Parts: sequence; C-alpha cells; structure tokens
Amino acid sequence: SGHTIVAVFLGLILFFGFLNNLIVLILFCKFKTLRNPVNMLLLNISISDMLVCISGTTLSFASNIRGKWIGGDHGCRWYGFHLYAWFIAGIVSLISLAVLSYERYSTLTLCHKRSHDSRKALLAVGGSWIYSLLWTVPPLLGWSSYGVEGAGTSCSVRWSSESAESTSYIICLFIFCLVVPVLVMVYCYGRLLHAVKQVSSCCSHPAHCPEEG
Repeated sequence: SGHTIVAVFLGLILFFGFLNNLIVLILFCKFKTLRNPVNMLLLNISISDMLVCISGTTLSFASNIRGKWIGGDHGCRWYGFHLYAWFIAGIVSLISLAVLSYERYSTLTLCHKRSHDSRKALLAVGGSWIYSLLWTVPPLLGWSSYGVEGAGTSCSVRWSSESAESTSYIICLFIFCLVVPVLVMVYCYGRLLHAVKQVSSCCSHPAHCPEEG
C-alpha cells in the first residue's frame, strides 16, 4: 500500500540520514583542522538534520507502518514543531546556509577587513536556533497551530486553515524564513560570482586591472 512505500522510504532516510550526519560529527570531533568557522556552520546543519532523524522521522515511520497517526494531539504538536523547525521548512539549515553564503562572500571580498573568528561562528549557530524557535514556537501558543496533514501519518502547520491568525503566520513565515534567507544567498553568491569574474578578467588582461596603492 501507499503507507508501506512511504514507510520504506522513511526508513531509508532515517538510517542513512542518521549514519551520514553521525560520520560528519565524528570527523569534526576527531580532526582539529576541520574546526573552523565555515565548518562549524556545516556542522550545525548536520546536527539539525540528525535531530530530525531521531525525533521526527521515527514517529512518522511508525505511523506509516500502522497506517494512521499514532502520536495523539500532543505528539502531533511535538512532531510538527520538531519537523517544521529542522526539516520541512529547514529554518535552522536555511539560516545557516544564508550565513555561510555571507561567510564565503566576505572571506573573498572583505578579507582585509575581517579575521576568522570562532566566536562569531558560534553566535551565528546560536542565532540560527533562536531564530528558528521564534518562528516555530508561536503555533504552540495560538498563532496558527500544528495538525495532522496529508495522508494522516504526519503533522505540520495547518496550511489549509483560513483563519486570520493562520494566514498572517504563514505569510510572515514565508517572508522571513524563506524569502529573506534566499535573497541573502542570492545577493552574496551573486557578488561572489561577480568578484570571481573580475579576478578571471584580471588574469586574462592584466592591463585592465586596477593597481594596488
């Protein structure tokens, strides 16, 4: 049946997702050379994905085996909060990717104005989790809500609700948790690509490059 197929896929995601992210965590702990600001952001993404495998995918996997949601109302809110924060919307991961794009952009274009600072990376990691909580806790407090969705074996924000609270929450979520991070990434990688093209042009036509003074 359809639930069985979904359960198989979720089982594979659970196993390989947990294993791959665990390997990343082990490598980061084992090799000190990997402990730089950029890799700390990548580690943050890996940890958030691992938490999904443990706290979110497991319950959905079990529900698909049974063919119905088995977590009850409280379990649904818990599942929706965890899954939405770390996987479906990927707020933590998306914010981390946006910060990573700025890190790469500034490393290349502003290297003379900055230094590699692990404290800033830790602040960025902590900030991504706080930002995620700011947008995933409100449905638990009454601004929209979490509920069973789709085939009845998983939970998320009530997208189909037409109430003013749900509509305003979804609009704000779309703007601040998708549009803004994506715009940051587009801008940073766009500027980065422009800088790379300038360097490439200088290598091909040195006479066209401005002299450093």
